[in-house]
Amino acid sequence: MTTNNIATRRSRFRPRKQFGQHWLRDEAVLERIILAAELKQSDRILEIGPGTGVLTTKLLSQVSALVSVEIDRDLCKRLVHQFGDVPNFLLAQDDFLKLDLDGLLASFPKFQNPNKVVANIPYNITGPILTKLLGKIAIPASKQYESIVLLVQKEVGERLVAVPGTKAFGALSIRVQYLASCELICDVPAKAFCPPPKVDSIVIKLHPRQVSHPADNPRQLETLIKLGFANRRKMLRKNLKSIIDLQDCNQLLEKLNFNPQCRAEDLNLESWILLSNSLNTLINE
Repeated sequence: MTTNNIATRRSRFRPRKQFGQHWLRDEAVLERIILAAELKQSDRILEIGPGTGVLTTKLLSQVSALVSVEIDRDLCKRLVHQFGDVPNFLLAQDDFLKLDLDGLLASFPKFQNPNKVVANIPYNITGPILTKLLGKIAIPASKQYESIVLLVQKEVGERLVAVPGTKAFGALSIRVQYLASCELICDVPAKAFCPPPKVDSIVIKLHPRQVSHPADNPRQLETLIKLGFANRRKMLRKNLKSIIDLQDCNQLLEKLNFNPQCRAEDLNLESWILLSNSLNTLINE
């Protein structure tokens, strides 16, 4: 099944730089992705950027329904040639970031409400894809997937799973970890792709969730995180001076048993939430 009247003719193609295309060819990595997804026959999977269909092939044999979204028209032709007659396959030729997935699937009941995401995504739009899948701290996504397994640029993946006090820990770490638990699955060298990208990659697994003690004012928490990491070399109190006086900030940090000389990367997720809630109380007094 396909959308947008995609032709069935197989086409020759080359990876397109504009779409950040690199074809994963390493069977061992593909198997690690599949194992990480913990697939069940009842699963309905969303795949973003199926490319040449190597991951698609492995997914189709193990799940009840697979929705693949591909922006490249020539690749869509190839995918239709390969999988057009497979009953549990639905292909959307579209830009995932602009796609109304629920609207599309309204006409295809069998494929509605995918419960998992498994994808080798374009690295140049990793951030926007994460935002669409997870939402933001202030506005979490209305739909929560059971799990999200992604192959991403190694530097970005390391930031997602980073812990406080490390170089990789930053605003992205906090924002994503507020919305999902993050797990590193495996490293992927550049040679696993054709053509090889200029960077190494990593497979990560996200479990979307609701934090047990959410921020009282999520928008304020987002603002705090943005300001706190605006200059990593500065102490947190100096980065926050636009919203709280230095002396008041010192007193607040001491009250919370935080080191007054701490920097943004020293605080874990729970500490950021506590700081935001305490500041919210102070502002409203």
